[in-house]
Amino acid sequence: MAHVDSIMRKQLLINGKWVDTKEYTSLRSPYSEEIIAEVPLATELEVDQAVEAAYKARKVMAKLPAYQRAEILENLVRILEERREEAAGIIALEAAKPITTARGEVARTIETYKFAAEEAKRIHGETLPLDAASGGVNRLAYTMREPIGVIGAITPFNFPMNLVAHKVGPAIASGNTIVLKPASQTPLSSFFIAELLQEAGLPEGALNVITGSGRIVGDKIVTDDRVSMITFTGSPAVGIGIRNKAGLKKVTLELGSNAAVIIDKGVDVDKIISRCVTGAFSFQGQVCISLQRIYIYEGLYDEFVEKFVAETNSLTLGDPLDEKTDVSALITPGDVDRTLEWIREAEQSGVKIAAGGKAEDNMLYPTVLLEAPADLRVSCQEVFAPIVLINKVKSVEEAIEKVNDSRYGLQAGIYTNDIHTALEAADHLQVGGVMINDIPTFRVDNMPYGGVKESGTGREGLKYAVEEMTELKLVVWNRN
Repeated sequence: MAHVDSIMRKQLLINGKWVDTKEYTSLRSPYSEEIIAEVPLATELEVDQAVEAAYKARKVMAKLPAYQRAEILENLVRILEERREEAAGIIALEAAKPITTARGEVARTIETYKFAAEEAKRIHGETLPLDAASGGVNRLAYTMREPIGVIGAITPFNFPMNLVAHKVGPAIASGNTIVLKPASQTPLSSFFIAELLQEAGLPEGALNVITGSGRIVGDKIVTDDRVSMITFTGSPAVGIGIRNKAGLKKVTLELGSNAAVIIDKGVDVDKIISRCVTGAFSFQGQVCISLQRIYIYEGLYDEFVEKFVAETNSLTLGDPLDEKTDVSALITPGDVDRTLEWIREAEQSGVKIAAGGKAEDNMLYPTVLLEAPADLRVSCQEVFAPIVLINKVKSVEEAIEKVNDSRYGLQAGIYTNDIHTALEAADHLQVGGVMINDIPTFRVDNMPYGGVKESGTGREGLKYAVEEMTELKLVVWNRN
């Protein structure tokens, strides 16, 4: 990675102004460990100012006509398209996301804001036939959706631009204001988008970006009575804590997963190997729906393992800014240590390491584990690293049981040539989304996205997020 010649010193965004703080922390590249920026650490005072700014601006945003909210988002799309390569560079630098993958995230971010602009113009209610009840004759009723107010958004490191878009986009579309706390490792993407939104014409105070500790910034946002909703993407432990502290606020939680795919007999292995390798190792496996568990019909097992391992070993590790890199550094050295410990635990339990299982600097080699028991941490917890398990099964029914034997339920996939098997899987898999003839890692940004069990509550995807971020109001006219 090229040496960072100048260290960026960032500021908080509060009420449309860029604000210094008393204390800063050094942000380091996960790959090179060079300092790439100085990031402000907010105190409770600055968080309070940000919430107050959002609270005061909520009336301005609520009165903003739909076409103007859409125009702001359309302006953002235009500017981001012009600066897409700069945006990808920021993601690659702060997250160690390979540059080709970072470009893909920017493209998705642009689409997400396009969808948000479109949704701004189609937020509507419905008329209700009250005369269906004997007491409702000669009454006219309709519903309408109103913005909820101030939204506290807490986002993770793994998609620092697109997962911010999934919170900021629908919030603006529905006429809300936002206090955004980005992940500590990846705040630069949020500051960048905030600058673009200022240029796009977003009113002052509508978006406030606050960086700092979860204990100070996160807790204040979650517990402040002026904040009407919390939208959080991150770990189940933190998400459960947020829900416990949030009181009567609306809460949307996108949490963990140990996503699985089932491969039925008769499937052409050659057609799915590349897709499965991508699902397992894209962005070092640091994806909520990264393919972590593969359950394959025993008759295909040996062929699949051989070809999967061969393709895994062909992946290139290195600098995220290098066009040839497929896999780069994990987000922290601690994650490298944790995952190596989990791999050693699996090995001591008799699990075979078919590929990887070692680290170089902060990069964990893509790792393939065979026949791992369900109670190992690499199986039952979210690895959030380039580790995948391949286990043989005698039937799809057995595979479904193994997929469901999890505290998580975000998405699952099944490859099968049998329509009845596909429908059975769709009915019986305990997840928020079933991908038939695809990996669980599939997502486009306008589909409903969310899970069951410890994978969270509520749904993202622009239309569905707008529904979460608005209140339904009923109006009844008495015509007598």
